[in-house]
Amino acid sequence: MSVTKIALVTGANRGIGHGILKSLASRGYIVIGTSRSKDGVSLIENTLKEHKTQGFGTIFDVKDKDALVNLNDKIKEKFGSVSILVNNAGITMDNLLIRMSEEEWSDVVDTNLTSIYRITKEFVKDMMKARFGRVINIGSVVGVSGNAGQANYSAAKSGLLGFSKSLAKEVASRNITVNTVSPGFIDTDMTNKLKDQQKQQLINAIPLGRMGSTEELAKVVCFLASEDASYITGENINVNGGLYM
Repeated sequence: MSVTKIALVTGANRGIGHGILKSLASRGYIVIGTSRSKDGVSLIENTLKEHKTQGFGTIFDVKDKDALVNLNDKIKEKFGSVSILVNNAGITMDNLLIRMSEEEWSDVVDTNLTSIYRITKEFVKDMMKARFGRVINIGSVVGVSGNAGQANYSAAKSGLLGFSKSLAKEVASRNITVNTVSPGFIDTDMTNKLKDQQKQQLINAIPLGRMGSTEELAKVVCFLASEDASYITGENINVNGGLYM
């Protein structure tokens, strides 16, 4: 059965998310990218035009329950049901646990974990009807290794692994795969803000001796979205240069 390749990428206006958007667009997917700002939406739509692919950018806050159904309806009206869901949007609010506020805890967990429950629940319904789908969740090396000052972020990303494995078992009979990709240190605008000494300290801890690129991570996501990965589900693929094995 032929399924239209419609991909939704959350947080697609910068860094890893934008790299994933570009890679999917270059492979001929219809791509919808979300951002919380108008500038982010413009960047997404310009990128899609450059790759001469269908799709659009749209303002969307992953914590906005009401906007979720509207987003799905908008995509269906223009192109049809989403068949590839990439849950990428996330935030950090780092602090030592003893100093961490309830707000810092809840905002990170709500954005990085609870929102994925809501978004996936909304879009997986149509995948089940179509008997095809790919759910790809972007985790983090700290979800498996832990990291001082990131109890909230690490907890959310660890929870994402359990969520992905459980969902993978629930929907496998409908030809839907669910996997996680966990990046280590990736060369993005966020890491570019680090001082040279901080960067070097990070690189020294990576066996391959360098940061990864958004393109390298995006290729793994595209593989999991493809038919080549049709027999892989419930897995976590670490893309971290050996930082955590």
